[in-house]
Amino acid sequence: MKTVRPKKNLGQHFLTDLNIARRIADTVDACPSVPVLEVGPGMGVLTQYLMQKPRKLKVVELDKESVSYLEENYPALKDNIIYGDFLQMDLSKVFEGEQFVLTGNYPYDISSQIFFKMLDNRELIPCCTGMIQREVAERITSAPGNKAYGILSVLIQAWYDTEYLFTVDENVFNPPPKVKSAVIRLTRNSVTDLGCDEKLFKRVVKTVFNQRRKMLRVSVKQIFAGQEMPDSNFFNTDVMTKRPEQLSVSQFVELTNTIAGYLK
Repeated sequence: MKTVRPKKNLGQHFLTDLNIARRIADTVDACPSVPVLEVGPGMGVLTQYLMQKPRKLKVVELDKESVSYLEENYPALKDNIIYGDFLQMDLSKVFEGEQFVLTGNYPYDISSQIFFKMLDNRELIPCCTGMIQREVAERITSAPGNKAYGILSVLIQAWYDTEYLFTVDENVFNPPPKVKSAVIRLTRNSVTDLGCDEKLFKRVVKTVFNQRRKMLRVSVKQIFAGQEMPDSNFFNTDVMTKRPEQLSVSQFVELTNTIAGYLK
């Protein structure tokens, strides 16, 4: 049987361990009955186990060679293979507005972009699972006070409960990546409104983490560039002596509201 050649420019590392593929497929069971969209199915090692589940399944694949392989080897899937770029898709049209679980063995080089797109479509995606670079998995699931805690941690944890499920070694891929991988699960929490300006919230989080070693009283000043700085009372509060990795999501919400009161 002809196989697909892994393409470096697409960040392809094909999983070869069927037991791990089965375990990843089973992560979607936490959100039963909801359709599933798999990103980057490659040669279908994960897809074959997702197909066994009693729910709708679609896959999106950018590699034409992989699409041909899937059509030939998984004929039952043929009408549900989307040839295209997940990052460019209108997700509201995938299942005609119906919610779905997002899963996959995600390409390392676009995994963060995939999660940002998930956040933009969070009302459509109650659950997201899959395999990513371990370092990114640690960032997403990290609690405040840890070195891994950062932009992804705050923005995702604002809307999703995060779970680090298990680590995957390099030797179960073709070709083996240079780093370890990890499987995570994100489940939509009950938050419907952050309680602050969401656009400003993102801006605050990204701004202060871009200077993560500095106290907030230093990094926050960038947000006021081009306008009059707040008075000294603003910078003399306890929170301004902290560094960004020390703040919880709720504290970032409070900080955003405080900053909003001074912005013109």
